[in-house]
Amino acid sequence: MSLAGKGSTTMAKRIYFNAFHMNCIVHQSPGLWVRPDDKMLQYTDLHTWVELARLLERGKFDALFLADVVGVYDVYRGSRETALTHRPRSSQSTTLCC
Repeated sequence: MSLAGKGSTTMAKRIYFNAFHMNCIVHQSPGLWVRPDDKMLQYTDLHTWVELARLLERGKFDALFLADVVGVYDVYRGSRETALTHRPRSSQSTTLCC
């Protein structure tokens, strides 16, 4: 496939498909929890992530980027205590893999 015109051998650039997700209950998708097929309450279950990987593989995705949270959200009542005690949104990587 030529982008430069007749006689050129310049090939088109490859498009990479990357999925974005967070290994926690995702805040970028408000309201999805009401859907019966929403699986994010099971974000600590390995099967949830294997299922996502298979879905992305079928869709020919090249990568999955898992965003991480470094530190804790400490805005509730001006303290990090709630985040550390109840872990609503601190770094969840250790919960998933360990």
